[in-house]
Amino acid sequence: MLPLSLGKFHISEDYGFLLPNPLKELPDHYWPWMEIANNLPHLIENHQLRVQVNKMPLLNCEFLKGYQEQRLAHLILSFITMGYVWQEGETQATQALVQAVNAILQPSQDALLPALQQLRLSIRDMAGDLAQMHDYVDPDIFYAVIRIFLSGWEDNPAMPVGLIYEGVSKEPLKYSGGSAAQSTVLHAFDAFLGIQHGKQSADFLHRMRGYMPPSHKAFIEEICSAPSLKEYVLSSGNCQLLTAYNQCVEALAELRSYHITVVTKYVITAAAKAKSRGSDHLPGPPQALEDRGTGGTAVLSFLKSVRNKTLEAILYQGVN
Repeated sequence: MLPLSLGKFHISEDYGFLLPNPLKELPDHYWPWMEIANNLPHLIENHQLRVQVNKMPLLNCEFLKGYQEQRLAHLILSFITMGYVWQEGETQATQALVQAVNAILQPSQDALLPALQQLRLSIRDMAGDLAQMHDYVDPDIFYAVIRIFLSGWEDNPAMPVGLIYEGVSKEPLKYSGGSAAQSTVLHAFDAFLGIQHGKQSADFLHRMRGYMPPSHKAFIEEICSAPSLKEYVLSSGNCQLLTAYNQCVEALAELRSYHITVVTKYVITAAAKAKSRGSDHLPGPPQALEDRGTGGTAVLSFLKSVRNKTLEAILYQGVN
């Protein structure tokens, strides 16, 4: 088995992790973090991760210089945290975590048209990138082995009271697991294209902005405060602009439809197979999030809602 590497596109043979990151190492001061991260699958399999984490020294983040080092440190600590909590599966999830792991303002129709056309192509490319998951990650392995390490401790029946961060809070804290709803770019698309989601979905999406880097969150808020692109396109009377806008919306809806396809394969179908498979070489899959995304939502209903609301943004000439 290859060790889990945090370099660019380094993959664990057994688990299928695909971790794009341009920076491979942190400064020497943070070697205790790197050593654990590079042996993460081995430590989890041998039930030694919690032991090693409990021995970690408390390191100060002041020696992290620049965005890339901060991003890699965040990625490392996130994976260590997930492994620490879920090392023994959902039935023996730890309830405490040692302190060491905390650590269009001036629109121009001439400029806007090609920008929208390029945006459509970019959204389509994202679907192609998402499709790479099929090349690297086996659905059965993802569902039975990997998925629990992406789940959090909010809206998770396995940890209903949350997680105590020792040295930080005496009361349990609740945080969602990894979710595509934490992607800045998807929020930016919605804000730019003026897509309005239903209240329940919108509340969840807005809460997920709290997991973004502050500058990313500020970027989305700036887009939201800008003049409405939809209103500009409608008032322009420019059929080419309206077509280009609609094609962006359709491309985003197609991306979300493809996301539904991926989730169906890796969660819904994989869950059905796990039930019919019985005991085999794979561990028993987590039951608490059987019909939920790792972010805690009722996964298919949420994804279909945001896809359908995206399609509702299609514009018709003369209709406001």
